[in-house]
Amino acid sequence: MKVAFKTLGCKLNFSETSTISREFTKNGYEKVDFDKKSDIYIINTCSVTQNADKEFKYLVNKTKKNNPNAYVVAVGCYAQLKPKEISSIDGVDLVLGADKKFDILNYLEFDKKISQNYHSCQISDVNKFKPSYSFGDRSRSFLKIQDGCDYQCSYCTIPLARGKSRSPSVENVTDSIKSLLDKGVKEVVLTGVNIGDFGIIDPKKPRQNNFLDLLNQISKIKDLKRLRISSIEPNLLNNDIIDIVSESEKILPHFHIPLQSGSDKILKLMKRRYLRNVYESRFEYIRKRIPDACIGSDVIVGFPGEDELEFTETYNFLKSIDISYLHVFSYSERSNTSSLLLNQKVSKIIKNKRSKILRELSNSKKLEFYKKNINNSHNVLFETENKNGYIYGYTENYVRVKSLWSNSKQNEIVNCYLDSIDSDFSCIAEQAVELKV
Repeated sequence: MKVAFKTLGCKLNFSETSTISREFTKNGYEKVDFDKKSDIYIINTCSVTQNADKEFKYLVNKTKKNNPNAYVVAVGCYAQLKPKEISSIDGVDLVLGADKKFDILNYLEFDKKISQNYHSCQISDVNKFKPSYSFGDRSRSFLKIQDGCDYQCSYCTIPLARGKSRSPSVENVTDSIKSLLDKGVKEVVLTGVNIGDFGIIDPKKPRQNNFLDLLNQISKIKDLKRLRISSIEPNLLNNDIIDIVSESEKILPHFHIPLQSGSDKILKLMKRRYLRNVYESRFEYIRKRIPDACIGSDVIVGFPGEDELEFTETYNFLKSIDISYLHVFSYSERSNTSSLLLNQKVSKIIKNKRSKILRELSNSKKLEFYKKNINNSHNVLFETENKNGYIYGYTENYVRVKSLWSNSKQNEIVNCYLDSIDSDFSCIAEQAVELKV
């Protein structure tokens, strides 16, 4: 039988989808592209924004056009939060909660007349860490090192969808990285819901290790060349972590630090665990220790109570710092979050306007960052796909690079000289040195 997968949302979801897909291929299923006709379609859902919910419904309709008789499975955050609602969507055959998404094969029931189409759980019962990693989909491998979240940000449903913060042991992570290197992976990306909170193996026992301990042990892995850190909270990113990145030849100079708002008033309403001065101090220390580091951020516009003054604070702050790029989100009301109780709602028109302003700022900041990186040589890990005669990859500090297609560059780290910047926000490496690292 043929099976197709689609991932909505974050890199963590991507690592879990890849792990689930390997179980299917091990059991004799043929994996096909989601746009192709398949017997089974599995959608790993997200529920961070309302758009993710809408996209799920669109994808279900799409599967039925590809194959009216297809068996459609929903897993992931949206499936955990609203299993009954999803199960009632026409075309959805099976919905699995957070404790069952890795056991899809045990729940498939193709006689739709007798199957129970959703299996939910209490999120408080989800307390075990399930390892996962991506492999074979990209040159980089996303390795899950943490799951769940103990924070209570007023707009966020992640703790309700994924449960308490939990991690594997340091040894488990290092063994996983060694295994990925043996498979030919050139870059490992550490991912999770709140990776800076790494180290909680058993909530009932004291924490034995932290994220800094993990980085120190990973740095000792002999054959590792590139380790990238995904999003990390500013209150958990301390100077010691920045120092080890600055001194390491393996940990790449790339930080993604969510800001969400540049207004202390809004940060307090969001129940974030820092104020703007904390973010600014982390930022300044990175620039001091690693001047060429890529620093990205998440920003939410239109949070309840954000008037022109608060938005201007955010804009002016981001404009004043040497940020490399932004991921901009419009505030989206989510069920069972405390932000629903806040007054001073912001209209959709104003949200769209503010999003556009920050995305334009992001483009200009990204262009400035890329300009600083041209006319220099960088080590680029190339992907494997031929895109209209070009091959794409990323430098250590996350500059997107395009070079003329060559089989020899596939999944290889190549030292390249960056000539210029193309209109698609990538640096052109026409003069690739072709020196494999």
